[in-house]
Amino acid sequence: METTTIIIIISALIVGLAIGYGIAKVLERNNASKVVQRAKKSAAGILKEAKTEAESIKKDKILQAKEKFIELKAEHEKVILGRDKKIGEAEKRIRDKESQVSSEIAKNKNLNKDLEDKIKDYDNRNEYLEKKQQEVDKLHASKVQQLEVISGLSAEEAKSQLIESLKDTAKADAMSMIQDTVEEAKLTAQQEARKVIINTIQRIGTEEAIDNCVSVFNLESDDVKGRIIGREGRNIRAIEAATGVEIIVDDTPEAIILSCFDTVRREVARLSLHKLVTDGRIHPARIEEVVKKTRKQIDEEIIDIGKRTVIDLGIHGLHPELIKTVGRMKYRSSYGQNLLQHSREVAKLCGVMAAELGLNPKLAKRAGLLHDIGKVPDTETEMPHALLGMQWAEKYGEKPEVCNAIGAHHDEIEMNSLLSPIVQVCDAISGARPGARRQVLDSYIQRLKDLEDIAFGFGGVKKAYAIQAGRELRVIVESEKVTDDKAANLSFEISQKIQTDMTYPGQVKVTVIRETRAVNIAK
Repeated sequence: METTTIIIIISALIVGLAIGYGIAKVLERNNASKVVQRAKKSAAGILKEAKTEAESIKKDKILQAKEKFIELKAEHEKVILGRDKKIGEAEKRIRDKESQVSSEIAKNKNLNKDLEDKIKDYDNRNEYLEKKQQEVDKLHASKVQQLEVISGLSAEEAKSQLIESLKDTAKADAMSMIQDTVEEAKLTAQQEARKVIINTIQRIGTEEAIDNCVSVFNLESDDVKGRIIGREGRNIRAIEAATGVEIIVDDTPEAIILSCFDTVRREVARLSLHKLVTDGRIHPARIEEVVKKTRKQIDEEIIDIGKRTVIDLGIHGLHPELIKTVGRMKYRSSYGQNLLQHSREVAKLCGVMAAELGLNPKLAKRAGLLHDIGKVPDTETEMPHALLGMQWAEKYGEKPEVCNAIGAHHDEIEMNSLLSPIVQVCDAISGARPGARRQVLDSYIQRLKDLEDIAFGFGGVKKAYAIQAGRELRVIVESEKVTDDKAANLSFEISQKIQTDMTYPGQVKVTVIRETRAVNIAK
């Protein structure tokens, strides 16, 4: 009974599930059909809207295309109109050119016709002239024959006689004219030369440049003289030994005289004394130190003097060695005339004279400044100073005109440029001023130099100074090479050499100084 009930219940459940499933299917089909219908309606609406929108877009695009077409068509028409305009202008120019060419062709035709007419006329005239020339030649030949018959001479003989007579007359006239021209040229040249020289001298009115052999060193008081002399004269002896300058201390108030023929040594002594007196420390060791420093200072000052001189004269590109040589001229003399002042004066004279003659004044100044550089070297040489100066100028790259002017200003070589006679004349003008030169001083300085050279000719001599106007020769020897006995013998030998080789007034005292020093340094 229970089993049957369970089966019935299960069967009822299955039947119910089947009925429910069938009902669900029926309902689902109904819903699906409704959804499909709604989708179809919405799709139809969308299609309808799409068609409407597509129609409107199509109309807009067609309108835009029409507008673009109209715009492009207008631009194209403008381009075509512009081209048509240019073509029209070109055609007009071509028509104008054609009309011009036609008129030119017509003119050329007329000109060619005129030219042909003129050529024909020229040919006719030429034929007429040739006929006339033949007639004239015939007439001339007949006249010449008649003249030959009358004169009894041929045409060639008559021509030669005429030429000879004319030649003699012309020669006489030419000689007379040449003589007059030469005389006039001489007179004019002399006048012009005098004018140039006088103008040059007047424009360069410098002072006389005379060198002396003494310098006066002024003192603040006479008390300083005692300090300069030192105990038993040791300071003054040290100054004289270090500088080679004679120091004269006399009764002259507040002054000491420095005597030496060498201006460099005299200037070294003057500056050294000035430093010593200013410093106040005067003793032999200090004296030697100051003199050594002063010599270096003089060397630097020589270079500065040379530079200032070439700058003042407007000379450029001078070799440094030549600048140094120009500076050394300040401490040299020529017949008592200061060499630097003399050379500056000659340079200025040369510049003015060259400018008056239309030459290069800068080159003339250069030659005038350097003309006496051969007098600067301390060493004696047999070569004339002009040739030595020319060699120096060639060595340091000066121009050939300048070198020739230096070498030829005393006629040692031939002059080959216009600068050479100018330098020679200006050198003579500078030396010919009244009182400019002293011949005696130059020979005196040479005698003192010869005295010192004799001393240096012996072995072991370290320094030699001619002082007391050449009446005394002080010789400082090397103590390692010369003993005391040799020093006495050396003094005798030097005096004998002076006596045999030199001519001098009075007597010459020969003093040989031998000094031994022992130097050690405590550390």
